[in-house]
Amino acid sequence: MIVSLDGGLPGLLEQLREVRTAGNVPLVLDPRWSAEYRDSMVSAAASAQIPEGTAWATLTSGSSGSPRIVLRTAASWRDSFAAVSEFLGGSGTESVALPAPASSSLTLFSLAHALDGGPTPHPHITPETDALHGTPQALCAALEAGTPPRLRAALIGGSHLDPALRERAEAADIRVTAYYGAAELSFVAYDDGAHPGASPHEGPGLRAFPGVEVEIREGNELWVRSPYVALGYAGSAGPLRRDGAWATVGDRAEIIGGRIRLLGRADDAILSASATIVPEEVEAVLRSIPGVRDAIVFGLPRERVGALVATMLELEPESGETPELARIRELASARLATAHRPKRWFRGQIPRTASGKPARAEVLRSVLAGEAAHLGS
Repeated sequence: MIVSLDGGLPGLLEQLREVRTAGNVPLVLDPRWSAEYRDSMVSAAASAQIPEGTAWATLTSGSSGSPRIVLRTAASWRDSFAAVSEFLGGSGTESVALPAPASSSLTLFSLAHALDGGPTPHPHITPETDALHGTPQALCAALEAGTPPRLRAALIGGSHLDPALRERAEAADIRVTAYYGAAELSFVAYDDGAHPGASPHEGPGLRAFPGVEVEIREGNELWVRSPYVALGYAGSAGPLRRDGAWATVGDRAEIIGGRIRLLGRADDAILSASATIVPEEVEAVLRSIPGVRDAIVFGLPRERVGALVATMLELEPESGETPELARIRELASARLATAHRPKRWFRGQIPRTASGKPARAEVLRSVLAGEAAHLGS
């Protein structure tokens, strides 16, 4: 059966050990939930029919929607521990910081790794921290607070890693490995950056994670054949689909020169008049503009055209209280096709899911509610 645990209480690692030793399936809840929502998740977990071999239950909500319970075997995580250990610095790594909530699959994976002999986990970075497994925001916070003397490796997932942030980390002698994955698929691809003396096939860009095969099918849909794929869901269905040994969650990508370029989830596409806009492509351009730390692009519903392309910008602190919207728009217009240029501009701190992914649904809600700072049209 699924046993729900409070992710905000001390002694979580030992509780996980006890649940697994008893042959049950742990599910870590987010302490930030309301009591009503927490009760609904506990009830859903308690009534779920779980298949034989289920060892872990994780939560995923992607970039929108309510969390789903994902079920997976012990092997679907354990088989990747050796590769992850190398990314975290090898056998000399004794401790790993896990700043993301324990309810996220990113952190729960590392807790499972710790139970299997992996680095000792800590919720915060300390002077004794050897490695970090977290989001780009966690890496940025670590650098801004002053790099711990023993921190030498960072495994970064959850959302886009700004190349400038990688450069800052590497300048501090931290080896950075970014990865793409999903709660249902676990690790899919990784990028350990370009290093002096590397051969061409070792250059930057995402390539398949050890043990994973990838292929692109109709509509640029990314499919994987992997030992790390989850069993399925408890209760409500989700985006995981299978075709024999292959699986997908609907993410889109292309493979260029042996490297995987992500194009986002198909259902995130914005239909504006007669054009189809992929948000991730516009976001990549906006992030390249000086002063823009991050950007999220979304569709703002409008009659006749379907949706207007809109964006929320997270600006660098040094860009000042009054951003130069005219300059940002000028650079964006020079780099984007007309249909892809944002028509509505907002400023704010981009809300994120527990795993660090931009929460598109929350951005749209805040804009429609008039809570977001409007920069203009």
